[in-house]
Amino acid sequence: MDRSEPTWRKASRSTDTGGNCVELAGLPDGIGIRDSKNPTGPKLLIGRDAFRALVSDLRR
Repeated sequence: MDRSEPTWRKASRSTDTGGNCVELAGLPDGIGIRDSKNPTGPKLLIGRDAFRALVSDLRR
């Protein structure tokens, strides 16, 4: 297993029908976010504190 490659996990609310498809990966510098329909496309990296705040806001 190549430990240099992040393990991407599909969000539980993502679908296989082309709708909301988000994947997350825990990275040394924070949380990676990408579109699962385009895994080689752009990725967003945000800090862990910012990710916690984002999730908190989304839950409200």
